[in-house]
Amino acid sequence: MTEAASTTIETIDIQRLLKLLPHRYPFLMIDRIIEARGDEFGIGLKNVSVNEPQFQGHFPERPIMPGVLLIEGMAQTAGAICIHAHAFAGKAAPLVYFMSIDKAKFRKPVTPGDRVEFHMTKTNHRRNMWWYAGRALVDGTLVCEAEIAATLVVEDESAKA
Repeated sequence: MTEAASTTIETIDIQRLLKLLPHRYPFLMIDRIIEARGDEFGIGLKNVSVNEPQFQGHFPERPIMPGVLLIEGMAQTAGAICIHAHAFAGKAAPLVYFMSIDKAKFRKPVTPGDRVEFHMTKTNHRRNMWWYAGRALVDGTLVCEAEIAATLVVEDESAKA
């Protein structure tokens, strides 16, 4: 990645996200990325709706976004900016596999009607592994934070034949 690419601020709409990530409804946890600076930093958005399937059981009388789905939104944001920043010329987008979640803390509940921002900052990169520090915010208030690590795996098409 060039220095210019790491300082350019980009956005990634839902159509591009669907090309970058294998996730689909109901497990796609981000609606768009409003800011991406290479693989260094990105902000993903999730508009939380009461119509989402997790609220049928978590909890019907007081719907609260499960913390694990907030962590998943962080991971999807990091994965999307990473794949987007590293154009895999002529190859299918790689799959992103979680390696670890550390220091996860849940500060406030997220409920339908909230707009969650996933702020992801790269802390390290080695070969095909990336580490990010993440913060989830609603209206500027910290609701969740964690450190995550993932690896990018480019599937070998010849191995499938």
